[in-house]
Amino acid sequence: MAGRLDGKVAIVTGAGRGIGRGEALALAAEGAAILVNDLGNTTAGEGSDTTPAQEVVNQITVAGGRAVANYMDVSDYDASLEIVRQALDEFGRLDIVVNNAGILRDRMIFNMGEDEWDAVIAVHLKGTFNICRHASVVFRQQRSGRFINTGSESGLGSPGQPNYAAAKEGIVGLTRSLASAMARYDCTANAVRPRAATRMTLSPEMEAARQAREARGDESSTAGLEIDKLDPSVVGALVAYLASDEAQHVTGRDFLVGGDQIGVFTIPTVEARVFSASGLWTTDEVFERFAGTLGTVV
Repeated sequence: MAGRLDGKVAIVTGAGRGIGRGEALALAAEGAAILVNDLGNTTAGEGSDTTPAQEVVNQITVAGGRAVANYMDVSDYDASLEIVRQALDEFGRLDIVVNNAGILRDRMIFNMGEDEWDAVIAVHLKGTFNICRHASVVFRQQRSGRFINTGSESGLGSPGQPNYAAAKEGIVGLTRSLASAMARYDCTANAVRPRAATRMTLSPEMEAARQAREARGDESSTAGLEIDKLDPSVVGALVAYLASDEAQHVTGRDFLVGGDQIGVFTIPTVEARVFSASGLWTTDEVFERFAGTLGTVV
């Protein structure tokens, strides 16, 4: 097995199922050695099971690739350091980090408990920080590396997922910060917002969110897409490209990927602006002028 990532080493978190599994297999198919990290818990973050990660490792090695399993919790700062160390110990280097591990604790904001907020932020946002933090030391020293993080269209305003939405948009902001900080070391950082049929996206909570988007005519809805068009392997195809040497110029961006499309989101800019007539805004002037200026575009 050899390809466009031949000789490179990747960590893929949450790689036992769904999108992470597809990403790990895609990277391995291009020649990368893979550390397959998965705690093997439920979508709510409960329990553990070594089976999913080991099955992916077996699939890669049977096909002639190199892979090793890891069952540690990315939300644990010290455990994340051990994940990075294991990749270095097993394969001698580290070139690619794909952060995909995540859980769901969906609830409307007025019903959400502190534990439900903390659990999702810990796995998604802190877990992404933890792995990136430890991998960045390696990447800075060797002056190369790829960070690929997982955002979500839910971050654009899914009503029943305030914790998930906040974590995912936090990851996009973290990715832009990484891109800026690590550019001088020839490292790139990008995020992907996948559309894929997985045990998380096919949950009752996610289906309710999809139906709500469809009802209001939101083009981000996956309504009308057949399940086979939401194959998680499609996400892996873009991730393999972003991990390659050919994507050296691509950094600080977030992508939509799923089905038959790949898109890139704009970087937020000021849509409209108005200046104070006196040089410094007062409350009275804001009340007097907002409706006729900014109020016409919001």
